[in-house]
Amino acid sequence: MVDRRRWLLLCGGALLLAQPRHADAAITESDAAAAIRQALERGALSAVALLGKTDGFLGNPKVRIPLPEHLEDAANLLRKFGQSKRVDDLVTSMNRAAEQAVPEGKTLLVQTAKAVTLDDALRIVRGSDTSVTDYFAVKTRQPLGEKFLPIVRRATEKVALADKYNAVAGQASKFGLVKPADADLQRYVTGKTLDGLYAMIAEEERKIRSDPVGTGSAILRKVFGA
Repeated sequence: MVDRRRWLLLCGGALLLAQPRHADAAITESDAAAAIRQALERGALSAVALLGKTDGFLGNPKVRIPLPEHLEDAANLLRKFGQSKRVDDLVTSMNRAAEQAVPEGKTLLVQTAKAVTLDDALRIVRGSDTSVTDYFAVKTRQPLGEKFLPIVRRATEKVALADKYNAVAGQASKFGLVKPADADLQRYVTGKTLDGLYAMIAEEERKIRSDPVGTGSAILRKVFGA
């Protein structure tokens, strides 16, 4: 009888150990919301700090804004004809416009982070390794685009980006490679600015998820370390 009881206890213990552990069982909805708000804000502020400065875009190959695809072949040809500086000036101007626009989105990004609901927070916690960034993109891409576009327009006008583009496109049109009216360069730059912003937020999110202890935040460690 003793051996039988011992055997049953051992079996029961083994079964308990074999059960999947739900590390997040102790995580409350409030914990999840606090962690997501903090992760969103950290990601946003980090991205703005990285991108909203000289060479934030131009010096970062991950987000550097290239010429519009339809202009690449023309640009390569122009370089062969001694027009490299004109092409390089155009690319630099596009990236400088993006660097000026990004800081203007800081307030909206922080407000969006603070406004996360409990339902949103739980869904984000259980999501992919970029679910925080995906949430940001859904909530802010359109309003940020509307905010960035006039800034990009002013910045491009200041450095005569439209003139530079028209000059490059004008040369290219002589070879029948592109028509200047085929693209809205300011909207193109605005879209690429947003792409770069979310890319950097996603990078920060992955850091938080992979090393929550390294963040130095108790709530991030509790939720993302679970």
